[in-house]
Amino acid sequence: MADSPATRSRPGVFVTLEGIDGCGKSTQVARLVSVLESSGREVVALREPGGTNISEKIRALLLDPANGEMSAQCELMLYEAARAQLVREVIEPALERGAVVVCDRFYDSTTAYQCVARGLDARLVGIANSLGSCGVAPDVTLLFDIDPEVAFARATAGGADRLEGEGLAFQRAVRAGYLGLASAEPSRVRLVDATGTPEEVFSRVVATLGTAGLPVFPEGA
Repeated sequence: MADSPATRSRPGVFVTLEGIDGCGKSTQVARLVSVLESSGREVVALREPGGTNISEKIRALLLDPANGEMSAQCELMLYEAARAQLVREVIEPALERGAVVVCDRFYDSTTAYQCVARGLDARLVGIANSLGSCGVAPDVTLLFDIDPEVAFARATAGGADRLEGEGLAFQRAVRAGYLGLASAEPSRVRLVDATGTPEEVFSRVVATLGTAGLPVFPEGA
């Protein structure tokens, strides 16, 4: 999904963070939100699926290992339903009032997981993503890239949710899907090397956002 002219005209900024399970992006979300808030910006921190009462209930269904019989098509539509509620209830109002929205996953996850790794039809997933996002696209997406073996060991150290339980080969396929997105949309999807300490990775996050040309930080901050 490409950015539309309307995306650039809204008052707020929409930043999404993506990557395979265990890449460390959730840690970087917390760091980014803290720095943005200290600079004086209104920040709305979200996760997908989740972020609203309805979306959190859908999240529980999606990640519960007991739901192993869930079909790929059911999974896709549940993700899109959770996303649509989050966009209408939280993301759109926040962007309209000028906030920085920082979201841990958005429709790129659906492309990488449900389209590439699950093998669902790309055209149908694209249509579903358009519906679920309500036409809202991120201004910039930070893609945290790391060796799938390292990430998988991190992600499953304390147990595995339904998607983590798909195994290492699945995570490798997801990574391939993400790298394809970065190649197709380099102006929006920016690769971030996720190796090293959290501090080293965050320095790359700040540098990457600085090259994106977006008003994430107030001038002089």
